[in-house]
Amino acid sequence: MSAQTWDVIVVGGGNAGFSAAIAAKQAGASRVLLIEKSEENTYPGGNSYFTAGAFRTVFQGLDDLLPILHNVDAETAKLIDMEPYKYEDFHGDLMRVTGGRADPTLAKVLVGESRATIDWLAKQVGIRFRLSFNRQAYKVNGRFKFWGGMVLSTVDGGKGMIEDYTKAAKRYGVEVQYGTAMTGLVTSPAKAQVQGVHVKRGAIKATLPAHAVILTCGGFESSAAMRAQYLGPNWDLAHVRGTPFNTGDGLVAAQRDVNAKAVGGWSSCHATCWDANTNPHQGDTVLTNQFTKSGYPLGLMLNLNGHRFVDEGMDFRNYTYAFFGKEIMKQPSGVVIQVWDSKSLPWLREEEYSDDVVEKITADTLEELAEKLAKPGRNTKAVLHDKKQFLNTIHEYNDAVKAHRMENPNVKWDPSVKDGLSTQSSRKQLALPKSNWALTVEEGPFVAVKITTGITFTFGGIAVDPTTANVIDTTSNPVQNLYAAGEMVGGVFYNNYPGGSGLMLGAILGRKAGISAASGKNASGTLSRL
Repeated sequence: MSAQTWDVIVVGGGNAGFSAAIAAKQAGASRVLLIEKSEENTYPGGNSYFTAGAFRTVFQGLDDLLPILHNVDAETAKLIDMEPYKYEDFHGDLMRVTGGRADPTLAKVLVGESRATIDWLAKQVGIRFRLSFNRQAYKVNGRFKFWGGMVLSTVDGGKGMIEDYTKAAKRYGVEVQYGTAMTGLVTSPAKAQVQGVHVKRGAIKATLPAHAVILTCGGFESSAAMRAQYLGPNWDLAHVRGTPFNTGDGLVAAQRDVNAKAVGGWSSCHATCWDANTNPHQGDTVLTNQFTKSGYPLGLMLNLNGHRFVDEGMDFRNYTYAFFGKEIMKQPSGVVIQVWDSKSLPWLREEEYSDDVVEKITADTLEELAEKLAKPGRNTKAVLHDKKQFLNTIHEYNDAVKAHRMENPNVKWDPSVKDGLSTQSSRKQLALPKSNWALTVEEGPFVAVKITTGITFTFGGIAVDPTTANVIDTTSNPVQNLYAAGEMVGGVFYNNYPGGSGLMLGAILGRKAGISAASGKNASGTLSRL
């Protein structure tokens, strides 16, 4: 490992890290080094590699996006229904799902700079975007209907995104060094200025001097100890969706070495419905995001005691999946059951529910399904405890759906809109409703799958100046020459988040951090070095 002084060192090789490194080169930094804890042939790209590559952005309609899309020809475009997603829509969704807690300045940056950043990624970095037909649209009456505001994803998901970033980094002259873990920040004696990083590569320890350092090395979702400490009891048992290397190193170093200010939802995280049969400690680099099980709006979710525990139809999937995953952790054994009947099965996403991806329990009757669920399968802890209650819950739900239909015969089931097809009527109401997309579950064959909590990323992080991405310390002063982006940054997401906004914010702040680090600008806008 070279002891030369780098203009900029970026710690962490995911979406935010590559954005920062490339932006630093564009802004004039000559020597930019990106270090990544994992090896290139094991877990490249951090958690970004394991995502579906979804980016939430403001846009003015389909015509606004067509120039950057790689999967829409002229004939397909004629079949697409897509409403504009305006500033007020994005901002309103962000504030709604975070309970109004999102930092207002960071929220303004996320929403207001989203569209311009998408153009930068597409046109200058070379990220290939597509419309997310597979996750954010249904074909209804021969037309593709997009819902929930989020329509963009990257070609081949997170894998394709990291492939594109890697090519761009090489093109711009960024040096990438895998298998290199940061162990601490090099600071001036007064701890007011960062001067490099301490690293470890195999058995070799070294110090890498730098004019500026950008931390983009993720949260603490892969550390069972930190999950239990900050998220609470049983969170050490959650399954890790992505890289096993996001163990909070950057957060610990920033707080220990420069007294970085901790902000955001440290007791919360993004966690989703995840295949109960997966490796609990790390994601799968082949199937990656396919272990997500987001078909619950089309059916029901019941715990092992036979009770429903969430309103499966309270909102579109991309506003509930990061929240519902946490609710599973509160259920017995941290495992629940998703159930559908023959009406819903054709609408399930193949990439998540195909026979080669998930273990399915099938039956011709609900009684047979309950019997099979009460027996151990591949996951011995996921056994239905109360068959009678399981059946009673579904029968009561079916009765409520029928009562609503009798009072509202003109309401039509439509998965692309909040259709209002529910369980609530003047004759019968459930204590826990299903507010939309409520179809009876009574026509065999029936299918069930077993789900647990898959943790994606943690919401707590360190404070940065929204303009420069400069790290702020506990005295609310800037830490000279230290910047942060991605999951390292807290203050935007609390309890829940709008799907696709994590990658979007990571790219925005990564770009800001790269530009600021290259020019030496700190939070005050002044130069920290000559």
